[in-house]
Parts: sequence; structure tokens; C-alpha cells
Amino acid sequence: MTTAPAALHTVLGAGPAGTTLAGELAARGHRVRLVDRKGQGPEIEGVARFAADVSTPGGAREAVEGAAVVYHCVNVAYHLQVEVMPRIQEAVLAAVQETGARLVVLDTLYPYGETHGAVMTEDTPWNATSSKGVMRAELDARYLAAHADGRVRVVLGRSADFVGPGVLNSTLGGAVFPAALTGGQVPALGDIDLPHSYTYIGDVAAGLATLGEHPDGDGRVWHLPTAPALTTRRILAMIEERVGRPLDLTVVAEPRPFGPFDEVFMAAYAEMFYQHTEGQTVDSSAIEKAYGLSPTPLSDTLDATLAWYRAFLASH
Repeated sequence: MTTAPAALHTVLGAGPAGTTLAGELAARGHRVRLVDRKGQGPEIEGVARFAADVSTPGGAREAVEGAAVVYHCVNVAYHLQVEVMPRIQEAVLAAVQETGARLVVLDTLYPYGETHGAVMTEDTPWNATSSKGVMRAELDARYLAAHADGRVRVVLGRSADFVGPGVLNSTLGGAVFPAALTGGQVPALGDIDLPHSYTYIGDVAAGLATLGEHPDGDGRVWHLPTAPALTTRRILAMIEERVGRPLDLTVVAEPRPFGPFDEVFMAAYAEMFYQHTEGQTVDSSAIEKAYGLSPTPLSDTLDATLAWYRAFLASH
């Protein structure tokens, strides 16, 4: 008797989320293909790298060939998102419709728009008015319509701002941890006394992998496991406790270039700056109860992130 080969799980996008997800899937025993334009990068045990441009129909079709589950974790430069993300969606949806793969989409909170500090659940209305928020809401409506029409089996996993090992381009990433470790200026975006949810990159991966393993969750939006929100000031104080020095906070009350966030990025990010002038609290209890998941405590998240940044700084 022969054993059937394990189903192939294909991850599109080799940024922090896609790379962490690929490792998570491999650790769970799946065959994993990790796709980006170059198909290069550090070796990940159990993961095969693959080069394809999934913004094109042919590239997307090549990338998903043979996969039972496809995870869409592709992102592009902030100022290009409104133009490029719909094109990627079109190519990926066509590819998975042709091959019959299930599609798990890494999503953002942008479709909700301004909530005036209300806790965000999966039932929160989509009231985005920003160009990127409206774009994301339109994409999500198309994903869910494709599922409802029976063309593609789709599930969406929404995350708050990323934090964790490998996460550089986040408000709690490359502008904060290196400066905290070296005594540089740490940006305090907006009102840091408001609650703000951050999702650990390992929990993003665990949540998406779990959705990939459970077709019963298809056809809806889930919030990925996210620790209870604290104020950003409290999180910065927890970093201070760990690095053993006061942080040199620089208030960034309105969008302007700072540290790794250059003029091009901040010009594109300006319309999203409301995320730092109102509370951003994510409730992920639905996925926690449905699949027995628990978000990583923020204390553990900060320990792991600081350890990664120490090694990162030592190697650069």
C-alpha cells in the first residue's frame, strides 16, 4: 500500500507574513511552495521557493499549479496599492478558479474605515472613505461574491498592525525597535494614549494556517488572533523595561517623513493616519472560540521581537 502525497499549500508573497506562514505550514507537516518574483531567500526547512509574477494571469497560474490551498499574502509599495492590488486579485482569482484550489486571503482593517474608537468585530460595518480603504473593501466584496457564486472557495483573515520578528515596515517595527535598542529617536505616532491593537506575526501565520486547514470557515471574514489592546504608550513602556533605558520619544502628531518612513510613503499613508488619532481595538474572539486559538501575550511578542532585532542589528 502506498501513502498519498501530502496536499500542496502555496503561499503567494514572501514578506514577513508569507515567510512566517510558510514556516508554520511546513511545521504542521504540509508541502509548501513560497512564491515571489525572485524565488530567492534564506532556506526554510520544508519550503520550496518558486519565482512567479502573480500580477499576471500566466504567472498566477504557474504559481498555484497543483495547490490544494493558496494563501494570498502579496502586498506592494504603499503608493502603488490602489493601482496594483486589484490587478493581482484578478489574476489570482482566475488562477484558483481554473485549478479549483481554496483561497485564503490575508486582509487588513482598512474596509472598516474610521470607527471612532469602537471595538472592531467581524460585524463592524465597512465605512471606509480613504482610497485604500475603499479599494480593500471592493476587493473583499469581490472575494466574497466569488465564494457566494460558487466560483472559488474563499476565506479572509484580517489582521491589525503587524509586530514581530522580521517585521520592518510597520508602525511597531523598524522605526521603533532599532532606536529603542540603540538610544535613537522613537516615533510616537498620533495619540499614543489610545488603545491600539497589534497582531503578532506568528499569530497571523497560525490563524491563516488554521483557516487553510478548516474549509468549514470559508465564505466569511475572520479576525486573526490578536492580543487584547493596550495603549501604545504602555507598549513603549514595556519596551523600555526590556531594553533598560528610557525611550527618546518623538511625537509625530501628523503625517510627515520620519526614520524609515520616507516622503513617498507618508504621502500615501496620510489618509490612513486616522488609525493613530482614534482607538484601534480588534476583537478576535470568534476565531479563538471556533478553532481553539489563543493570541500570543504582548510580553512574549516583545521579547521575541527584541531578540530578533538584536540579531538583525548585529548582522547589519
